[in-house]
Amino acid sequence: MTTRLTIDGFDYRAIPGTDGVDLNVAVGGSGPAVVLLHGFPQTHYMWRRVAARLADDHTVVVPDLRGYGDSGKPDGNDPATYSKRTMAQDIVTVASALGVDHFGLVGHDRGALVAVRAGLDHPAVVDYLGILDVLPTLDTWAVLRGVDAKVAWHLYLMAQPIGLPEKMIRAVAPEFFGSFLDAWDPGGTTFTHEERAHYIDSSVAAIDSIVADYRATASVDLEMDRADREHGARLAMPVGVISQDWGSRLGFDAASLWRAWAPDLTYQPTASGHFMAEENPDEIATFITNLATRPSARNHRPH
Repeated sequence: MTTRLTIDGFDYRAIPGTDGVDLNVAVGGSGPAVVLLHGFPQTHYMWRRVAARLADDHTVVVPDLRGYGDSGKPDGNDPATYSKRTMAQDIVTVASALGVDHFGLVGHDRGALVAVRAGLDHPAVVDYLGILDVLPTLDTWAVLRGVDAKVAWHLYLMAQPIGLPEKMIRAVAPEFFGSFLDAWDPGGTTFTHEERAHYIDSSVAAIDSIVADYRATASVDLEMDRADREHGARLAMPVGVISQDWGSRLGFDAASLWRAWAPDLTYQPTASGHFMAEENPDEIATFITNLATRPSARNHRPH
């Protein structure tokens, strides 16, 4: 049985996204809207501490991405089903259903890839964009080379054709998903036993859809990024990136890579680990607040 956890003080509802796929959405607070998107192998619950801090001044919308947590998990045989374009449209559709037509958007890991696509596809809707610890899809694949790229071994596994990676993961699913929680939290102090169980149980219940999400990033998402790069597409809104220093190990300058996509960029290194929203929620809440109050970001209340 999946260990289900919810954000205290937030209301929950199921809201149809693209193609009628229901998304599990937590909503709390009041004020200008900000949408928070989770990463792998997690659920919306990773934002609990940041969301509580932001709710004093914002309407905070925290969904489970399609394929994750308590959101719908449609069949992923069609790569478009889990393309970041489809997942970004989910977020815009959910926001509209809540009466929100402009919002700040902040994503961690997989959620950040969805956020970037939303910023490219829906620039009139996204007021500002916050990115936690990831690179754009096109740049991610470009910098993974040599033995140090083994840190991203799971990207290559889940990029394989339908059937094999799902079967391999299913054979050792708790250990597979737990290995990322352990490797990316080397101190082992970020999660309680119950929180760790929640993330592992939720992921074990979503193997096929999680793999489909990753497989899309090696196919249709990559093609979209290539097309955008070819046509000179840019993120028009202010963009803030906060990240560990992966570049010094893999030989790239993350700020420069992001600046090619986002002319209005602030780049902030952090000493926190990958799960920074849980490890240091004050740092991340301040990062988001500073981004929301930049002069180039639109500030308004939902209606």
